[in-house]
Amino acid sequence: MCRWMAYSGEPILAEDLLFRPEHSLIDQSLHSRLGATTTNGDGFGIGWYGEGTEPAVFKSIEPAWNDSNLREIAGHVRTPLLFAHVRASTGTAVQRSNCHPFRHGRWLWMHNGALGGFRETRRDLITAIDPALFPDLEGSTDSETLFFLALTFGLTDDPFDAVARAVGLVEDVGRAHGVDDPVQMTVATTDGESTWIFRYSTARQSRSLFFSTEISRLRDLHPEVPVLHQLGGETRFVVSEPLRDLPGAWNEVMESSAGVVRPGQDELRAFRPIAPT
Repeated sequence: MCRWMAYSGEPILAEDLLFRPEHSLIDQSLHSRLGATTTNGDGFGIGWYGEGTEPAVFKSIEPAWNDSNLREIAGHVRTPLLFAHVRASTGTAVQRSNCHPFRHGRWLWMHNGALGGFRETRRDLITAIDPALFPDLEGSTDSETLFFLALTFGLTDDPFDAVARAVGLVEDVGRAHGVDDPVQMTVATTDGESTWIFRYSTARQSRSLFFSTEISRLRDLHPEVPVLHQLGGETRFVVSEPLRDLPGAWNEVMESSAGVVRPGQDELRAFRPIAPT
């Protein structure tokens, strides 16, 4: 399994997000506390929005804790929206094209979890991808396949509905192949302005996921923490594990939930797969 982090808010240096927190994602790549595996060393990736019309991505099959290029660029990348992911492979090859986040146009996608029985269901799932999208499928992971299924079902128009339909299809195909628990996921996806998050598993035992408390509230709770006074009011984190032990800072995303983080009012709602008709 994997660990990931999504940040949105005032532009900030990537190194302040990746390296400086007490239990940063880099620390989690070696010492995960809540993940299915303690070490997540099968590659990493970051995606961010800057000057171009599409996000940039930097990926490597090196362990995140040991990549000097990541440390080098992290001190020079300033962005209002960052996705970061450290990977523990569930069976597919350790190669750059299998590292998250995945990109298509302006969209980024990252996933922690697995599609159960993917070896048996892969052909049926891949052939369900829109033929116009299929040439852009680069890797061999279940995570990227789920992304392209969501794109097929209209991710760019309605992410909540598209992911529900993609998950519904995966469960339907999985059960046809005798897979009891086809889906285990926490997912984040973004168009560069809003970030949608999902926590769901067929067995209702999903991997951990947390979102940060509103910054103004945190300043009231912890006026002694200098970094809180450096972050803008729209700052939000969504993380597999809390980045530091700070009472009141983190809220668990409840089982079978989906949400959107955006300027203004965020939203959290129940998530239910939509089965194929």
